[in-house]
Amino acid sequence: MPEIKVTPLGAGQDVGRSCILVSIGGKNIMLDCGMHMGYNDDRRFPDFSYITQNGRLTDFLDCVIISHFHLDHCGALPYMSEMVGYDGPIYMTHPTKAICPILLEDFRKITVDKKGETNFFTSQMIKDCMKKVIPLNLHQTVQVDDELEIKAYYAGHVLGAAMVHIKVGSESVVYTGDYNMTPDRHLGAAWIDKCRPDILISESTYATTIRDSKRCRERDFLKKVHETIERGGKVLIPVFALGRAQELCILLETFWERMNLKAPIYFSTGLTEKANHYYKLFITWTNQKIRKTFVQRNMFEFKHIKAFDRSYADNPGPMVVFATPGMLHAGQSLQIFKKWAGNEKNMVIMPGYCVQGTIGHKILNGQRKLEMEGRATLDVKLQVEYMSFSAHADAKGIMQLIRMAEPRNMLLVHGEAVKMEFLKSKIEQEFNCYMPANGETVTVTTNPSVPVDISLNLLKREMALGGPLPDPKKPRTMHGTLIMKENSLKLVSSEQALKELGLNEHQLRFTCRVPVQDPHSDPDTLHRIYTHLKSVLKGYTIQHLPDGTVMVESIVIKVSSSTEDANTKILLLSWSYQISLMTNKQVTSS
Repeated sequence: MPEIKVTPLGAGQDVGRSCILVSIGGKNIMLDCGMHMGYNDDRRFPDFSYITQNGRLTDFLDCVIISHFHLDHCGALPYMSEMVGYDGPIYMTHPTKAICPILLEDFRKITVDKKGETNFFTSQMIKDCMKKVIPLNLHQTVQVDDELEIKAYYAGHVLGAAMVHIKVGSESVVYTGDYNMTPDRHLGAAWIDKCRPDILISESTYATTIRDSKRCRERDFLKKVHETIERGGKVLIPVFALGRAQELCILLETFWERMNLKAPIYFSTGLTEKANHYYKLFITWTNQKIRKTFVQRNMFEFKHIKAFDRSYADNPGPMVVFATPGMLHAGQSLQIFKKWAGNEKNMVIMPGYCVQGTIGHKILNGQRKLEMEGRATLDVKLQVEYMSFSAHADAKGIMQLIRMAEPRNMLLVHGEAVKMEFLKSKIEQEFNCYMPANGETVTVTTNPSVPVDISLNLLKREMALGGPLPDPKKPRTMHGTLIMKENSLKLVSSEQALKELGLNEHQLRFTCRVPVQDPHSDPDTLHRIYTHLKSVLKGYTIQHLPDGTVMVESIVIKVSSSTEDANTKILLLSWSYQISLMTNKQVTSS
């Protein structure tokens, strides 16, 4: 039986370093190629030696697909393609292709220029890597080769995020990447066809969470920011450059306008302009409201939010600063956090998930003394708030997507093991569900379905015979002739098949021999059989023909004497194949 194999090299019972290997119909596909925010050693990137110990990855992979631009999904891409070695196609959407190199260059600057690491990809490697990228359009089927095809669907989450449907023959897999089933202030909700894949590979970051009303969360966020500003404190909001940042900027911009507030709001330099540029460029990826109002007013041109300069962090008085990156593991957000951490008037609001090992994760778990680089300790006195403005699907959203796609099997990645286990038990009430760890392979046997067209005449004939109406969930037997023409199959009536193929009909008959003891002559025996049948089979047409045979409907009876014994007669009974079928049907139904 054919089978599909799935092996996470990253994001198996873990969040970060997403990298999933899928083997389907003799093809090998890598889904995402991310880095782990919580590590600075070998564990930062996926272990590509799992694919091959020596040699380039090109020989082993048919293609690489990147779901969106977040570094935990694309951060290892230049390392994989340029340092390990991969020359095959890399697929991602147009916005991802545009934004990905900017974030990779940012990541490289922090790691190499600021931290001084050496074994790392260069700016040139990022450029060379991006030359291998083939952009995807939504809902466009792309033929990777003669057998492998892929199709992207809108995933919400961030600008350009896509789920992908991978198909080889009749086998298929859907990979969600990160997705959001509820629309927000700047993006729409994820959507997919009822494609019934063999496996749906879904993220499960918020596997046990069912989020409260978004309005309540927004109100709470604005209240906390306003209270801190009123008491003269500073608010730090660590965000990733694109996505949640724009969501919260739109929220604060409208609140500042409404309340006529004067405290400055700043955003990490450089990235605001770039973000605005890409949101304008890819306006079709945003939600309906933004697309509608775009002509009158661009929602991403902010009146109250200005570019941040690092010297502003020491300015007296209240302010709100959006700084990157979002988990306080490096960069400007960490620098500002260090400066403001000692003052209880200040506040840090963590608007999304933080990976284990990051400063963000530590302070959310109540750690008040942090060991920084060079063994220095930092006392955390500012207020720490967690408000999930995460653009990930919650438990309800994950179940919603499952019902939308109707997969045969579920596989969970990108989540914490304990939370995954809980969701897995819920899913298993309806579907098979797997949650492999990194390096562990799940093998799913598939039952390939072969699509067959059925002629309208044959369907009408079946309906005329009675029985229940066709039901997609209940198989029903149909009798017909299967014709293969130009690589497609069609089930038609035998008459139509003969006509289409220009063939003559051959009658198939069955004959059986029945020995009977009777001293009379052959014609007398036959006449006595005819008389007997006439008396017992009242409703049937029975004929005694001149050629010395008796016919009951289309059944033929002939009599001949045995060569060994004159008193033994041999009855030859012959009937057609159609009668045999009808008899079988009657026996089955009774």
